[in-house]
Amino acid sequence: MESIIVYDSKPSLKDLVFIECLPGIGNVGKTAGDFVADSLNAKKFATIYSLHFPSQVLLDEDNIVDLMNNQLWYAKDVSGRDVVFLRGDCQSSTQEGQFNLCREILDVLMEYGISEIITLGGYGTGQIVEEPRVFGAVSDLKIKSEYKKHGVEFSPGDPSAGIIGASGLFVGFGKIHRISSICLMGETSGYFVDHKSAMAMVCVLMKRLGVDLDLKELKDKSEQIDELTAKVK
Repeated sequence: MESIIVYDSKPSLKDLVFIECLPGIGNVGKTAGDFVADSLNAKKFATIYSLHFPSQVLLDEDNIVDLMNNQLWYAKDVSGRDVVFLRGDCQSSTQEGQFNLCREILDVLMEYGISEIITLGGYGTGQIVEEPRVFGAVSDLKIKSEYKKHGVEFSPGDPSAGIIGASGLFVGFGKIHRISSICLMGETSGYFVDHKSAMAMVCVLMKRLGVDLDLKELKDKSEQIDELTAKVK
């Protein structure tokens, strides 16, 4: 293995829903995933260090350093299903690292059994989006029909350049292992952390997980983006 995994605990999990929410375009996926994880009171159970992460350390408020890392957090939805979130402040800095790291993480989680993979990312438009939509790319037609019911749009062959990074790779690996997988992409300009697009994505996740979350924090930050957009115009 090219990674070091440090466990805080080893929870009893089975048939879990895996949600990837690492940084990306507009930080839409990270913002949405972190919000859902925190709202469900998720608990961290593992920290992942990789030679493919940027060669730097981050400092906390007490100036204590930590290597760049990703973390695995777990929670339960309303029906009691186990949900695992992949969180962090970075992705791998190389193509080889992306492939190997995603494969290693998936191998670890497959020991528990995975019922579904959901990856979260941004769909960059380069323009201000007032009413962001959520687009999808899937591993099979069955999951596509299910997410259409939740308001996810599927534009044929789009994005034409494909999906870069962990959001695309986990869905690709899911297809190989015959795990129902989807990449959700929130429409965003990509110019700033887009809470408005993240809120649209959270609404989809709420329907899929059967949970009802308080969206006030995201709404407040979305209004700030509207004010910023008005000034730009």
